[in-house]
Amino acid sequence: MKPRVDYSLYLCTDRGLMTSDTIEEGVELAIKGGVTIVQLREKECQGKEFLTVAQKVKEVTDAYEVPLIINDRIDIALAVDADGVHLGQQDIPAAAAREILGANKIIGVSAYNAELALQAQKDGADYVGVGDVFGTATKANTHHVSIDALKKIRNHIKIPIVAIGGIHAENISRLKGTGIDGVAVISAVLGAKNITGAAEELGGLIALF
Repeated sequence: MKPRVDYSLYLCTDRGLMTSDTIEEGVELAIKGGVTIVQLREKECQGKEFLTVAQKVKEVTDAYEVPLIINDRIDIALAVDADGVHLGQQDIPAAAAREILGANKIIGVSAYNAELALQAQKDGADYVGVGDVFGTATKANTHHVSIDALKKIRNHIKIPIVAIGGIHAENISRLKGTGIDGVAVISAVLGAKNITGAAEELGGLIALF
């Protein structure tokens, strides 16, 4: 059975930015602060190493009953029995991923306009990650998505929307009223000296939406 998901505070990992010694430690500290879903997104981590990291992170997310999403790698998601995958526009379509993963896994798709978001919904995606909303240093060749464009996407689809791209405590209030279901963060939490405190602060601001 597919888990019910709270997308409100969505953590993406990046070990190049984190202040913790290990990814799993950073993830646990973030979950203690209120992170509701975790995506293992390690672009420089391949094959066996990725599998090992995924297994360690899965132990943490399972302990706290927080869904674990694997970025891009359907094989890794299957190997560790993750809750789902997140796919970019250059990855296989959500419809094909659904055939591989089955009906009970979560599939997220990156989108930067209403057309792509609507296609993701038609392909069976459970949510879309929309950005880049405020500029980001963690991903190259992004497409800026304005607040008005974000609202347009919300009006075109029914599935949850997670905004991503340079979101932090000082600008998150600008997303109020857009109808999004959550925000995805990386450095705003994992790059903080106090990871748990940073997550708590963002969670409190999201609660005001």
